[in-house]
Amino acid sequence: MSSDTVMLDPTAELQPVEKQLVERLNSLAGATVGLLDISKPRGKEFLDEIAKLLEDMGAKVNRYMKPTFARVAPKELNQRISVECDAVIEGLAD
Repeated sequence: MSSDTVMLDPTAELQPVEKQLVERLNSLAGATVGLLDISKPRGKEFLDEIAKLLEDMGAKVNRYMKPTFARVAPKELNQRISVECDAVIEGLAD
């Protein structure tokens, strides 16, 4: 991404922490992609379809779930995903 790119964080941080962008993957073939279900209704069905598409593209898919959509994911879950996956998709649905 260019240095002119601005990323907005939708959380209610009063003083947002500057975050470094991670380089994009060249391909999903052979990559491990984590799918994070935030525990909202119909999220599983949405992520099931995404998983099929990713697997058709040659990616390995790992599934994760937040205990509740009302809170941020536990730090341990975020750390686990960061170690086990090359990329992550967070599934929102209602």
